[in-house]
Amino acid sequence: MEVNALPVPSPPTKSMADNAEKSSIHSSSDLEKQIPGTTNELQRTLKSRHLQLIAVGGTVGTGVFIASGTSLSTAGPAGALIGYAFVGTIVYAVTFSLAELSTAYPLAGSFTQHAARFVDPSLGFALGWIYWFSWAITYALELTAAGLVMQYWTEKVSIGAWIAIFWVPITALNFLPVNLYAECEVWFASIKVIALAGFAIFAICINAGAGDDGYIGFRYWRTPGAFAPYPSLADTSASPAGAKAVGCLAVLIQAGFAYQGTELVGVGAGESENPGKTMPSAIRKTFWTILSCFISTIFFIGILVPYNNEELLIGTTNAAASPLVIAAKLAGVKALPDIINAILITVVLSAALSNVYSGSRILIALADSSCAPAFLSKTNRRGVPVYAVAVTSAFGLLGFMNLSSNGGDVFNWFLNIIAVAGFIAWACICGSHLALMRALKVQARSRADLPYTAPCQPYAAWYGLVWCVIIIFGQGFTAFLPWSTKGFFVAYISLILFVVAYTGHKAVTRTGFAKPHEVDLDDGRWIHVGMDEEEEVEEKAGWRKMLARLH
Repeated sequence: MEVNALPVPSPPTKSMADNAEKSSIHSSSDLEKQIPGTTNELQRTLKSRHLQLIAVGGTVGTGVFIASGTSLSTAGPAGALIGYAFVGTIVYAVTFSLAELSTAYPLAGSFTQHAARFVDPSLGFALGWIYWFSWAITYALELTAAGLVMQYWTEKVSIGAWIAIFWVPITALNFLPVNLYAECEVWFASIKVIALAGFAIFAICINAGAGDDGYIGFRYWRTPGAFAPYPSLADTSASPAGAKAVGCLAVLIQAGFAYQGTELVGVGAGESENPGKTMPSAIRKTFWTILSCFISTIFFIGILVPYNNEELLIGTTNAAASPLVIAAKLAGVKALPDIINAILITVVLSAALSNVYSGSRILIALADSSCAPAFLSKTNRRGVPVYAVAVTSAFGLLGFMNLSSNGGDVFNWFLNIIAVAGFIAWACICGSHLALMRALKVQARSRADLPYTAPCQPYAAWYGLVWCVIIIFGQGFTAFLPWSTKGFFVAYISLILFVVAYTGHKAVTRTGFAKPHEVDLDDGRWIHVGMDEEEEVEEKAGWRKMLARLH
């Protein structure tokens, strides 16, 4: 991996010593500190750690703290570990394709605009709206989950009250200037990472013999086994090997859903301080942080909890269903459930913060592309897109639908719509990267001139695209075992709506696919000129400033 500087015939010169910019957006107008190609004034104040932990905040959530137990019971410890590791390779291909795109073209909404520019405007439209809807509805889901977590301590307060209580501060934080919001997210997300690191240390000690059961080792990989048969096939005439294979396939889908949100690091590209430097670093660190958190957690719960433990499937959203808590109970540690439940509150609130931020930035991208009302792209004097934040956060109130049985059914269908949105986004990211490579080749441009070149390309992009398409179409295979009409639509409703949005936009606008020789490779392109010696010294001294603020 290397970061290169684009050759620029006339490098920008300093006009004022205090406001000199060493990197710029290549466009027809002065867009310093703005999103390329728009009139918005989103502030470029996000640093690498902000981008990294915003993505970690949106990805590492209840999926790893609670739903990982479902993966363990579905495929067993080895099957779950293989599934998460394999999907991790897909995420690698997606994130590093995104790094190359977002570094060269740090646009608002990132990959939605990349899809529209390099592949097809209708693709950008359909992707943008289904992706925005997925995060807006996920906000309602996280607020509901927060209420369920609080009911672990008391059921006297209604879930609806908790939804209202948490909706107000989470929404308010998203109206702060982006650098202040990002600092809040850094602290929330850091708690998650520290908690999972602490669990890894705890698991090593328990496995080595510190618990009531003494030394465990790989006892549960032998009995009940390393692989589990798929639950619905366990008591049928299906062969044991076939049932275990289906279990492993099912975990691939569950793991894919858990990893969704890794791409959020690219959504903030339009507000990154220096995309040429911050984006590759943030995306690289985000990938390895999330991968290590997931793989280590799946491995350790697999050696501490047998996959046939009944508590893995009790179906609650509080600490009682967490495999981390089950592991502590089996080891004889009684104080951990309350601690885990407290951490779960920060988990869901951190994810909720990321939901609103990401959704609002996607709305800006849609508005800038004339795919949404123009007022949504307006910002206040501090660079906050107040209308986009207000519209996205309003969808969090749909969590109140869970208070009635009929409303709960409708809300569950909403959740089914978002289930595959992440895979669709991943496929579009890889496809956009391949389209950019094709345009560069047709226009006789060198890929080496991009500010960042990702490893293993374009093979990684092809790998990610193929597997994402396979998972998108294959994730509903359980609807055929046996056939279920409702199960079919539950699995594929999001794909159906995506196709409807795409064809509808295509029919109305009659836009064609982007032609490689006509793609504008200059507008919005990030040009990295470099830092002078004084700025390099200031950059290296950044950590000293951070420590000084603590005193």
